[in-house]
Amino acid sequence: MYSSDTTKYLIHIHLEAEGVVEKPDVVGAIFGQTEGLLGEDLDLRDLQRTGRLGRIDVQVTSKKGETQGEIFIASSLDRAETAVLAASFETIDRVGPCLARVRVESIEDIRVSKRKLVVSRAKELLLDAFEEGTIDSNVLIDEVRETIRMEKISTLGEDRIPAGPEVNNSDAIIIVEGRADVLNLLRFGIKNAVAVEGTKVPKTIVDLCVKKTATAFFDGDRGGDLILRELMQIAEIDYVAYAPRGKSVEDLGRKEIVKALRNKIPVEYIREELLGEENGENQAISPVSPVIETPSRMRKEGKTTKKRENPDIRTGSDPSPAHRTLTDHLSDVSGSESARFLSRDYDILREVKATEVERVLDEVNGDVKGLILDGEVNQKLLDTLLSKGIEYVAAREFRGIIKRPMAVKLLKIA
Repeated sequence: MYSSDTTKYLIHIHLEAEGVVEKPDVVGAIFGQTEGLLGEDLDLRDLQRTGRLGRIDVQVTSKKGETQGEIFIASSLDRAETAVLAASFETIDRVGPCLARVRVESIEDIRVSKRKLVVSRAKELLLDAFEEGTIDSNVLIDEVRETIRMEKISTLGEDRIPAGPEVNNSDAIIIVEGRADVLNLLRFGIKNAVAVEGTKVPKTIVDLCVKKTATAFFDGDRGGDLILRELMQIAEIDYVAYAPRGKSVEDLGRKEIVKALRNKIPVEYIREELLGEENGENQAISPVSPVIETPSRMRKEGKTTKKRENPDIRTGSDPSPAHRTLTDHLSDVSGSESARFLSRDYDILREVKATEVERVLDEVNGDVKGLILDGEVNQKLLDTLLSKGIEYVAAREFRGIIKRPMAVKLLKIA
């Protein structure tokens, strides 16, 4: 928004307009209605050209036929010049065809803000950053235990890929990205993980997927998405578990790992979407195509009933009682002509008729992280869901989707 090297002040302006206006209308009104008002020395275009004024950042929202917003303008002028310039913005009385009211809320001294940050951070460093000289016995014991767990990692196949000690003996495997992910799962007693170790999926993992129930569990970033696409093309995986967006499997705690694996999604729900993006089919989301029965899959499915009675997590103790999962919600909503708004923990925050979703969206807050809809999602609804911070959408149909947002996962209800 502004250059931290040259900016001295940041002007905060509040805007109200009696109608629907957009960012270009606001910027045009600022330049048009202040042109020539303060003379050549304080002409906005000249100030921006010489770097004494930053770009005009506008954030507006429209509701019930009215628009409100905030305008931020960075200035490297002196105090008097900045004050005069800020006052000139309050002369704006129209934006586009609409009557408007503009009010300067404050002029922030960036240097004061920086000093406050320096003091605050210095306090934190004083309390936390200096290493203590005392010895914590628990830390020493944990380091020794960690070494023992690391020594239990083995390698598999000609590719010599990192794997947990129970991969060969288990009916199910968890496929992760690297050795550090296998180590982290091993820390919490999950011993059937195997690592891809790179962008090319090793043949050893492809062979394991034929024989065992496979769950892909990759980082919540673009790298993890790309590896998943490749894995779905060449290997027969059964489930996909997602790390929280922006987090790596190697950094997750026990609770986050167990929750992600518990809420794994059958691969059929996302196969068509991921493969459709790979092939450039960005105009619409096609129905999920049936799984092709290859000889290797037929051999594998012969063991499926017995294998899937066992959990993916191989620990020394019984798993905790199961909570409602995303798969449960998908099954419940399918065919019901209803919609569910879910929290991050897959709790139902609200359930309405499918036709009432757009009306209810005005009341949605930041607690809602997912929507399951037994109905149709179009581009307009998808854009609205993105603005509400929703992370995934499952629907019966996706029509006219031209622009797919990277921040929202799209799932097809079978």
